[in-house]
Amino acid sequence: MLSQLSLFDIVTITTAAFVLGLSKSGIKGISIIIVALMALVFEARASTGILLPMLIVGDVFAVIYYNRHAQWKYLFRLMPFMMAGVIVGTIAGDHMSAHAFRKSMALVIFISVIIMFWWDQRKSKKVPQHLSFAGVMGLTAGFTTMVGNLAGSFANIFFLAMRLPKDAFIGTTAWLFLIINLFKVPFHVWSWGTINWPTLQVSLTFTPAIFLGLFIGVRLLKRVNEQFFRKFILFMTAVGAVFIYFS
Repeated sequence: MLSQLSLFDIVTITTAAFVLGLSKSGIKGISIIIVALMALVFEARASTGILLPMLIVGDVFAVIYYNRHAQWKYLFRLMPFMMAGVIVGTIAGDHMSAHAFRKSMALVIFISVIIMFWWDQRKSKKVPQHLSFAGVMGLTAGFTTMVGNLAGSFANIFFLAMRLPKDAFIGTTAWLFLIINLFKVPFHVWSWGTINWPTLQVSLTFTPAIFLGLFIGVRLLKRVNEQFFRKFILFMTAVGAVFIYFS
């Protein structure tokens, strides 16, 4: 598989890996770009298996760097529902139209972002504590992370709703995605067959670009304040939703 890649493919995957590093450093809201770039080179479902080991590499770094900031009570609230969503996504993935999935997912993400913008303008800043909120966000995030590695938008919305500070936001999502991505591996190996030795070779080859993105991303984040960080995540999530819809 690696020997069949063209120069365009190599440049595209390298760019995706670099952006992945930026994303895992804490610059959230840009993961949709990674999914889109990988889909340009590989068939949609196959790209998820190639991307998953790359995501785990970034997750490990993020956990090591931001571990002390994790808020476990919020993680435990969302994670069981995400795991259930992964299982549902595995079963549905063999029968779902990729075109219909992209359209519906883009609409759901965009509507969620609009709701969050509206919520930020409210005088009342009460955080939603009902289990149903975590359930809806978790199931949707788990389903979308299995089918298209698109859980970031829904996880972002959930943790933004919890009003976590920047470092706590990054640390909590780092642990969440490391656990969930490791949980997904057996389904990709034995159920879908999208992770094997040839795909792992591709994943490992582009790992250096991930570390470059991580290195630059950590330094960029030190210059970003809390308010800008929150608005940037919502804006990039909305842009990504539009991109998915028209792709």
